[in-house]
Amino acid sequence: MIAFSDMSVPSSLAPLDCMESMLQFEMGTGTLETTIRERWKTVPAVEEVSASFWPSCELLQTLAECGKGFLLAAPGGRTLAAGGDRSRAMSPDEDSFFIRYPWDLLRIQEEIYPGFFESSLLGTVREGAVIDGVVLLGEGSVLLPGVFIEGVSVIGRNCRLGPNCYLRGNTFIGDNCHIGQAVEVKNSILMHHVAAGHLSYIGDSIVCPDTNFGAGTIISNFRHDGKNHRAFADGILTDTGRRKFGAVIGRGVHTGIHTAVYPGRRIGSGASTLPGEVVRGNIG
Repeated sequence: MIAFSDMSVPSSLAPLDCMESMLQFEMGTGTLETTIRERWKTVPAVEEVSASFWPSCELLQTLAECGKGFLLAAPGGRTLAAGGDRSRAMSPDEDSFFIRYPWDLLRIQEEIYPGFFESSLLGTVREGAVIDGVVLLGEGSVLLPGVFIEGVSVIGRNCRLGPNCYLRGNTFIGDNCHIGQAVEVKNSILMHHVAAGHLSYIGDSIVCPDTNFGAGTIISNFRHDGKNHRAFADGILTDTGRRKFGAVIGRGVHTGIHTAVYPGRRIGSGASTLPGEVVRGNIG
């Protein structure tokens, strides 16, 4: 069994601090913990890993070849992974990264979801729903007529999608969610009990549980100049490295009808917006 370190939620991940441990973050095929364990399973010698470190495939292959063991450390000496006799000292490569910010979770999802090649439909797909990609549909969930899904979508249990909604990119919809008429969800993470009933767009965003989007809520995800989005983390304006990035929305948020959210914004847990509000800055 792999031992984890660095399990607390860093403040830079706000408002995803609705979780007691960052390992509880939902990633669609399980929690971040199960996702990291799956990531490391190709390295026989590993015994200890940092929960805030995501290794590249190339690094994993190199570590798997360290028969007697290894010690993977960041500059400064912080241990990232170790196992065996720890006789071989190594450093992370450029394609590995630390899970510091909310958009890093989108990056992980974009890396693992394209590895799903076969749909699993445990729920109901009504006539008139179209799947043009891979869908993992949980028990008790239903895709109503007019649903169109491209790319890879993981949909939890007891969800209701449609009629006439559109999912694309690499998208996770948690348990007990409602994605309704004329709603588009693109490349996003929606945790449990999220509802977007009417006429909304959610792109490249992360939404915590128990959130409700009023009709016509639009989350912008693209700058007019096409440059990378920047977002505040711990009070510092940080380059996300992403040309497409929407919003990070905490637990129990309610948006009023016709809410428009600027890209790269944060709405804290329990916050609400007024009908017609334009969210130009962070809330909470």
